[in-house]
Amino acid sequence: MLASMTRLSRLSRSVRNRVVLITGAASGMGRATAHLFADEGALVAVTDLEPEGVDAVVAEIEGAGGTARGWTLDVSDPERIREVVAALPGALGEIDILVNNAGIALAVSPDQPDEEYEAVWNRSLEVMLTAHVRMIRACLPQLERRREGRIINIASTEGLGASAGTGPYTVAKHGVVGLTRSLAVELGARGVTVNCICPGPILTGMTRAIPEAMRDKFARRRVPLRRYGEPEEVAHATLGLALPAASYLNGVVLPVDGGMTIQNT
Repeated sequence: MLASMTRLSRLSRSVRNRVVLITGAASGMGRATAHLFADEGALVAVTDLEPEGVDAVVAEIEGAGGTARGWTLDVSDPERIREVVAALPGALGEIDILVNNAGIALAVSPDQPDEEYEAVWNRSLEVMLTAHVRMIRACLPQLERRREGRIINIASTEGLGASAGTGPYTVAKHGVVGLTRSLAVELGARGVTVNCICPGPILTGMTRAIPEAMRDKFARRRVPLRRYGEPEEVAHATLGLALPAASYLNGVVLPVDGGMTIQNT
């Protein structure tokens, strides 16, 4: 009979019974992230602007034997953010992990009229940057209670470069990278790590609207792996940064892009 082996490692790679709040969780990368965390035993707070989508994701998780609760959340509404965060301890427990995933993609040209351009500018920054700060500030008292809090901000490879026609989006995503680094320095001493995922071309509802031939051409030309990524591939990177064992990862800006941002030709 083999003698039992003593584990040599000390750090856990399990998020079982950890409470994770995910914004924009009704579709795409947010939905995949909610499913993955639930599969790994986390208690998932599913939040999104669309109530039908929230209900559907909660039902999917619970149908598979996981634990989830859902809230309709417009991340541009600071009062609603406070309400949802305050409701979590009674519904699932205090928050251990925050995934700031909610986003929008609005194209605009600097040649458009002032009113049109500024409307897109203001909405883009409000949803994809200011909302991140509001979510973090609202969740922080819960996140720092055990000195093991995790914040993962979802930015974009647009936060590492730029494309024409997406000025406000690109600015917001650069802001998320800066916010991540700033708060990683500030919150690290309080036991909360802050990291960032920069997805490249991913097959979501927005990108599926692009004709397949155009997607294939882009992937062959720009992505070393010659394909778009799947939402679950981003979700696994997010999970990795949320693990208890990721305790010394702080201020990381991680591209999940098939190598797109390192290819020069």
